[in-house]
Amino acid sequence: MDDSFSDGLTASLSGPLSEALADPTSGSNVMLFLLVAGLGLGMALIYVPLRVFLTITARSRRLRLLQRIRRLREELGQPVQP
Repeated sequence: MDDSFSDGLTASLSGPLSEALADPTSGSNVMLFLLVAGLGLGMALIYVPLRVFLTITARSRRLRLLQRIRRLREELGQPVQP
């Protein structure tokens, strides 16, 4: 029983997948991973500051608009001075 189990395990572990896993630096998988990781990092370095900038400017525009609306409401609430 133990011999058949170890033989089956050895047979299943010896194959093209195990050879690729034994030497992960061979092949284009590493280059593809580095390319995708580099593109992701570059996109993050551009997206995050841009998103923060757009969020801050949108909030400041919204705040200025609300302040303007409040001023206009106050002006409309006051009686007209001759």
